[in-house]
Amino acid sequence: MVRVLKIFLGFSLLLGAQAFAAPPSAKLDQALCTRSATLLACIDAHDNRYSVAMSGTTMYLRGYESTDKRHWAQTNSRYGSMTFFTGLASDGEAWVGYVQKVGWTTISRVSSSSGSRSKITCSRITGCR
Repeated sequence: MVRVLKIFLGFSLLLGAQAFAAPPSAKLDQALCTRSATLLACIDAHDNRYSVAMSGTTMYLRGYESTDKRHWAQTNSRYGSMTFFTGLASDGEAWVGYVQKVGWTTISRVSSSSGSRSKITCSRITGCR
């Protein structure tokens, strides 16, 4: 479950902060990324691989975790201030959740097939908790 949350939050921060504003080949947080108009592909210092493709308000994420030898895929769909996501990993783990933006605050909730649940609230003033 922690891996799922790291994947989701990592991509949220990467995409929201600088990914599509980065030059075609940029080093972001020790990850080497290459992008085109609709695709971002990254590899980090630990040989983890990630890709993000956009189509309208839908984002398609795919990745590989080198430590666990695990492939995963996640689809995010945005509807106004809400983003809903579902994911599936090669080890059978599945997850579902949403992100809600309320002013400068972002509330993220995720539930996994392992039975775990998480809620993270991020604010520009107080940070994430």
